[in-house]
Amino acid sequence: MLLKKNVPFKYVFGKIRYEIVVIALYATLIAFAYNSYHFTRITIPLAVPAVLGTVISLLLGFRSNQAYDRWWEARHIWGAIVNDSRSLARQIMSFTYDSYDGDEVDAFKERVIRRQIAWCYALGRHLREEEVDKGLEKYLNRKELEYVRGIDNIPSALMDLMGRDIKLALESGWINRFQQVELDRTLSRLCDSMGKCERIKNTVFPVTYSLYIHLALMLFIALLPFSVIEYFGFVEVPLVVAISACFLLIEKMAIHLQDPFENKPTDTPVTTIAKSIEKNLMQLYGNELQYNARHAVDATKAHTSAVQESIGIYEQHNTYVVSVHRKREEKQFYVL
Repeated sequence: MLLKKNVPFKYVFGKIRYEIVVIALYATLIAFAYNSYHFTRITIPLAVPAVLGTVISLLLGFRSNQAYDRWWEARHIWGAIVNDSRSLARQIMSFTYDSYDGDEVDAFKERVIRRQIAWCYALGRHLREEEVDKGLEKYLNRKELEYVRGIDNIPSALMDLMGRDIKLALESGWINRFQQVELDRTLSRLCDSMGKCERIKNTVFPVTYSLYIHLALMLFIALLPFSVIEYFGFVEVPLVVAISACFLLIEKMAIHLQDPFENKPTDTPVTTIAKSIEKNLMQLYGNELQYNARHAVDATKAHTSAVQESIGIYEQHNTYVVSVHRKREEKQFYVL
């Protein structure tokens, strides 16, 4: 996707460069015929392209709005995926914090975090019709990778593995029934987002609607030189090119925006969003490990300090003795 504010001039007009060349040659031919051979009968009233241009402007505006709505909905859906991914990680970390099965619970947390990251990348490639399982070996173990490769819809297979792991956590006592319900709601929202993306991907913008607008636009461009040649002469060539370029750019913009998952510069940046999710989730998981490690070290230090140092007072030969045990060393102070 285009992430820079300053879009190169070459990129903008590169999309219509062939159309502009043809229109310039066509307008030049009309101007040459009018001025050199005095073909005055080829002129038409200016009102004809004016009315046609107004109608086309309304149609292009409506089409652009519809295309932008599809693009914005796709971006809105991936924003929800970001939020739900963070919520899933937070729930996994907080719900299983007090569990006693440390190693198994840590493995469960890591599986869920890595699987969610894999799901984000897999969904983006699935929508762009790329090799979906590419790079998933970094996040999934061998058994999980073999399982998802045997299913056509890999993101859906990853959600199935998520549900199985949450069921295992419930049966093992790592989470309770209420926590399981909350986790299942988060997974359901992620599945809803996946379905919405697939709906946009599989719903084709009406071809006949686009075709009729394009034909009307070509008719407008064809009639425009005959209307302005009488008033502008050879100046009508750059004028026709400029007006045509405006209409063509709006049409191209709508065409590119209407399909937000085609791996084009104007697409929804699903790969960039997936990388952001990966960074956030791995940082959450890393902070959880650091917090647990610090908590364990503090508890060990407190326990060691209590064991290493103890003070006792007892009577020996009519003398009170204060005994301090520290790091296996014993010191006695006699108090008369």
